[in-house]
Amino acid sequence: MSSTPRAEAKSTPVAPDLNSPALNAALTDGLQRAENMLLDELRQGESFLTDKVSHLAEAGGKRFRVVFALLASHYGPRPMSDDVIRAAVVVELTHLATLYHDDVMDEADRRRGAESANARWNNSIAILAGDYLFAVASKIMAQLGMETVAHFAEAFQELVTGQMRETVGVPEGADPIEHYMTVIQEKTGVLIASAGYLGALHAGAAREHIDALRAFGRHMGQVFQIVDDIIDIWSNPEESGKTPGTDLREGVFTLPVLYAMGQEDEVGARLREILTGPVTDDALVEEALGLIHQSTGRERALEDVESYRQRAEEELNKLPEGETTSALRELMNFALQRLG
Repeated sequence: MSSTPRAEAKSTPVAPDLNSPALNAALTDGLQRAENMLLDELRQGESFLTDKVSHLAEAGGKRFRVVFALLASHYGPRPMSDDVIRAAVVVELTHLATLYHDDVMDEADRRRGAESANARWNNSIAILAGDYLFAVASKIMAQLGMETVAHFAEAFQELVTGQMRETVGVPEGADPIEHYMTVIQEKTGVLIASAGYLGALHAGAAREHIDALRAFGRHMGQVFQIVDDIIDIWSNPEESGKTPGTDLREGVFTLPVLYAMGQEDEVGARLREILTGPVTDDALVEEALGLIHQSTGRERALEDVESYRQRAEEELNKLPEGETTSALRELMNFALQRLG
């Protein structure tokens, strides 16, 4: 019996163009199935709850982790099976849950172009909504077997460790660059890695391919996060939709900023004076951005992007060449193309 859910998504998610019409069509179909299941699960329950737990899911999003899970499933004999869809939804639900919690911690007002849950209701509602999403993910996970449950327990432990590491801050005497790299590995890389791992696992892929896809996802997560770091400073707001310096205003010092602050010159010294926490004064934000533009922060961050891209490519070389592996290279290139 098919597990096709009853509810339908408001809009049809469209797969990114991976230079393969057949693969694009298959992914779009798989995305729709995942979207239907996601929304169907979140629309069940008490009426006072469903609008709150569906809030971010209905706001949209790229569903990048779902796309990766679906692509990874093409390395097994059961691509985009019902269990693959369930696994993709588990990863997406976990990602959405972390967004609710992140918005509370960051005191964010907006998320995905909509009012954040904490701003629309309050912090308690947003935290409980995130907790509920974890519960829904756990319920679906129970249908997927002990290996999936064990994997996700480990992944979730790492995810929370990353959030705690970021919240506690850099230990005295520790390298802030190394600390930041570990945080983004734990907060971003872990769920992307899980998408590749679970998508391949539930399609029946060979163990060596499952492991390669998991490692590829980790490295791709690093690439995506560092690219986002660069865009936050150097983006054109009209093209990116982001206001440069948003992270500075929130007191989040990303990789290019950390490199700039570490310079042993006037630029680094002045940045260390300014960036002691969240920067709320517009003039100081502009001064900091100008100093970062003068620094070597972008160039050094780009060197790290290239390093992780090469590591990701090494994992792709362990996979059979073909349409799906080419598509994964295209997926990686999307991040790099955003740099302009």
